[in-house]
Amino acid sequence: MTFIIIILCLALLIVLISYFKVDAFLSFLIVSIVAGISLGIPLEKLPTSINNGIGSIMGSLTLIIVLGAMLGKLVAESGAAQKIASVMVNIFGTKHIQWGLMITGFIVGIPLFYGIGFVLLVPLIFSVVYKYKLPAVYIGLPMLAALSVTHGFLPPHPSPVALVAQFNADLGMTLIYGLAVAIPAIILAGPVFCSTLKNIKTGPVKLFEQKEDSNQYCVPQSFLSFTTAMLPVFLLILVTVIPYCLPDMGENASSVLSFVGAPSIVMLIALVFATYTLGIKQGRSIKNVMGIYGDAVKDIAMILLIIAGSGIFKQVMEDSGVSEELAFGLQKLSIHPLILGWLIAAIIRGCVGSATVAALTAASVIMPLMIQTGVNPNLMVLSLGAGSLMFSHVNDAGFWMFKEYFGLTMKDTLRSWSVMEALVSIIGLIGVLLLSLVI
Repeated sequence: MTFIIIILCLALLIVLISYFKVDAFLSFLIVSIVAGISLGIPLEKLPTSINNGIGSIMGSLTLIIVLGAMLGKLVAESGAAQKIASVMVNIFGTKHIQWGLMITGFIVGIPLFYGIGFVLLVPLIFSVVYKYKLPAVYIGLPMLAALSVTHGFLPPHPSPVALVAQFNADLGMTLIYGLAVAIPAIILAGPVFCSTLKNIKTGPVKLFEQKEDSNQYCVPQSFLSFTTAMLPVFLLILVTVIPYCLPDMGENASSVLSFVGAPSIVMLIALVFATYTLGIKQGRSIKNVMGIYGDAVKDIAMILLIIAGSGIFKQVMEDSGVSEELAFGLQKLSIHPLILGWLIAAIIRGCVGSATVAALTAASVIMPLMIQTGVNPNLMVLSLGAGSLMFSHVNDAGFWMFKEYFGLTMKDTLRSWSVMEALVSIIGLIGVLLLSLVI
């Protein structure tokens, strides 16, 4: 009965948004309340679930998205994004620019959290799209596929690291196996699959477009453009590597490093740096730069609300106990542990919308079976990571970020983003099963 309620609620969400054209945030709010009541959450506790849902997802994303949009807007309007796009096209050529963006996404995605990487790299995608008149989805999805794979498969991302600790796996071996699985998954779900998406048309996306009056200002040099746009990446890599190079650093130094390495602080440092290098240094006034930042915030206001709505639905699913109920029901199936772990994570992801919640919930269920059967724990980490990327649809914040940034219809988002995530997940599972034959 629980599963039927979830399916009906998801169907209601899709109908409200697609057929009745109800605002996505309001649709999420209405469906979340209906789902909470139907799944037995006490009425007096339902408002708390709604508030917690908004807080849990927006607490970690709001600053990152807002600061990232400001940085992206300035990188675009200053002409820096155009410079970066020109260099990349010169290296890879317009024919192979997909591969250049995919490799960039993979390298950047390893140290960056998914939300940060998405916000940082989308301006780069659109700078290529605007300058060379190429299809946005066809060009950009391979880069985002690379980001998604690193988020689900590879340490130091939160979910794989937590799974390694739970299963007592080896972090280094998990990373090595993960890279072996990730590379074919990215290639097949990225450039190969995206060759079928050339005809998808995006809406009027203006957030990262360079304005004509920007030509009155100096255009930054290529080195300065790359340095400023990629500064958050450099900083995060630096603060990740330093503890390994200096394991005996004092407590004060460690505290400073933790503070500076926080994603929101990294984004703030990068924005301050960009304000000078791409703003003041190029002849812009502070007022002009702040105007650009204000426009960026206006452009992403609806995106923030939609992501908040998906957080409400996810929280209702968690508070109702649906995740655990589904997982323990699936545990009774007679299936290979690696496939079963993937399946449990996939179904929970489809119901609650969070890859991290799906993987960690599935881990607690599959643990006894893994120990009993002697399955390689490193492979189980990857199996759950692959499963947690499956079934990305209307209850997933990433789905809405992609839809709104690219200005797509619901149908086109499902046949591009959702299919890409499914391919990454399935190819990842196949890779894990192949590795299990030789390990």
